[in-house]
Amino acid sequence: MQLLIQYAPWLAAMGVLILGSAFFSSSEAAFFYLGRPQRRGLASGNRAQRVAAGLLAEPDRLLTAVLSFHAFDGTQGVLPTFTLSNYAEVLSDSYYHEIFLRTGGMALAVTLLCVVLGVPETLILARMRSPWRSIFLIVILGPLLISVVVRTLGWAILLGNNGLLNQALQALGITSEPVKLVFTMTGVIIGLTHVLVPFMVIAVWAALQKLDLQVENAARSLGAQPFAVFRRVVLPQLLPGVLSGSIIVFALAASAFATPALLGGRRLKVAATAAYDEFLNTLNWPLGATIAVLLLIANIVIILGCNRWIERRFRAVFEG
Repeated sequence: MQLLIQYAPWLAAMGVLILGSAFFSSSEAAFFYLGRPQRRGLASGNRAQRVAAGLLAEPDRLLTAVLSFHAFDGTQGVLPTFTLSNYAEVLSDSYYHEIFLRTGGMALAVTLLCVVLGVPETLILARMRSPWRSIFLIVILGPLLISVVVRTLGWAILLGNNGLLNQALQALGITSEPVKLVFTMTGVIIGLTHVLVPFMVIAVWAALQKLDLQVENAARSLGAQPFAVFRRVVLPQLLPGVLSGSIIVFALAASAFATPALLGGRRLKVAATAAYDEFLNTLNWPLGATIAVLLLIANIVIILGCNRWIERRFRAVFEG
């Protein structure tokens, strides 16, 4: 019994990391394209394999979770004693509340922008003819071949006080002085949206391949207006792709580090940059690990909650 109590934090951390690894595994993403009965059958047969594979493939998350339960002393460093004080500090301090709220708001804004930009972009792309479809698909997905740091530095140049965007605004007479976009949340959201839109396009494109064009043509032949056809025929069939794309974008935006660090600066902290500062600046590794684990748990709770709500709201679409 004493041995079980001693290693209880390790077991708790292992449970958290197994859940996170199982949820974010690649096989789980395919579930959003299946109906509920098919998902139940697939889950019952392969859940244990996915959990075991997730645990073996993500030892860094497990070690991070275990580290979050260690105590820390400014003179001695990480202590070999287990404590919940790190979690108590983060959950009770308004400073960290603000950081997590800022992170959630940023991820939500980026997700909404990716939906607004990515869905029409994919629909237009699908209606193009060859070879233009292939050319523009390469143009859209091409940025994924470039490092996110390089792309973010490019946006820092474009959004700077002497950047192309501010020069264009002043040349057109829209503003009389440079608009501050670097080291602001607006600049971070713009940079993250550019980085993550291709993921939304890929998800919607996969769902679009299952779209029956004959149903759309039938609705138009019966006199339906184009907007009504899109709202009542096309959009419900695209909803699984939009949902899976939103989950991917939200998770990546909430855990993004390079773009918020370069475009947001030191003062505009989000969860990833706060964990980085604790690890490398204050050297409080347990507190940084705590922030990382809470970010993972928050991601899982928000994504699962939204997924369940959307499935209930549009049950006919997912069971069809």
